[in-house]
Amino acid sequence: MEPFTSFTGTAVPLDVDNVDTDAIIPKQFLKRTERTGYGQFLFFDWRFENGKERQDFILNQDRYQGASVLLARKNFGCGSSREHAPWALSDYGFRVIIAPSFADIFYNNCFKNGILPIVLSEADVDMLFQRTNEKRGYQLSVDLESQRVIDSHGFEAYFEVTPYRKRLLQKGLDEIGSTLEFKDKIKSFEEKHRIYYRIDRNEKASI
Repeated sequence: MEPFTSFTGTAVPLDVDNVDTDAIIPKQFLKRTERTGYGQFLFFDWRFENGKERQDFILNQDRYQGASVLLARKNFGCGSSREHAPWALSDYGFRVIIAPSFADIFYNNCFKNGILPIVLSEADVDMLFQRTNEKRGYQLSVDLESQRVIDSHGFEAYFEVTPYRKRLLQKGLDEIGSTLEFKDKIKSFEEKHRIYYRIDRNEKASI
C-alpha cells in the first residue's frame, strides 16, 4: 500500500446516517476475484438510475469530482463485514473518511487497505459539512504524525489512532506485511525449534 504520512484533498459531504456496506458496494458486484476495479461500482444504486448518473447524488456533482476526503455521518460502514467496501472506496480515490462513528469491522478494514478513518465529534463534523457546502473546492489536510485535521480557514482538530495502526499506515503495510518485517527472526526461530520425526518398527510416526 502507499504509505500515509500527510494528505490534502477535496472533501465531499455524504449527509446520511448509518450507511451500510451494501450501499457502499452492492452484493451483485462481489463476484470479482481482484481487489481492484470496484471504484466504478461505489454507491452504485445511489449513483445510477437506469444506467445513467443521477445528478442529485453528491458524487456525481461537478464540484466534487476528484474528491478524496469523504465526510460521513454516524455509524458509517455498518451492515455486513465485506472488505469490498474499503476496496471500493480506495479504488474510487478516497484516502480519508471522517465521521462521528464507524462500524467496528469496517473501521478495522480501512486500516488494512490504506484508508485513514478519523473519528471527530459531531460538532466538528457538522462544521466541516457546513464549510464543505459553502466553499467550492473546500480542502482538508491530515497529518498522521501529529494526528491533526486542519483547513485553511482556522479549523483544527485532534484525532485518536493506536500506535500500531499508525505505524502500519505510515509504512504502507497491512498485517501480513507487518509480520514479514520479522521474517528473518521467524526463520531463525523455526530452525532452532524444528521438530524431527522418527519411524519405529511398526511404521508409526513419533516425535
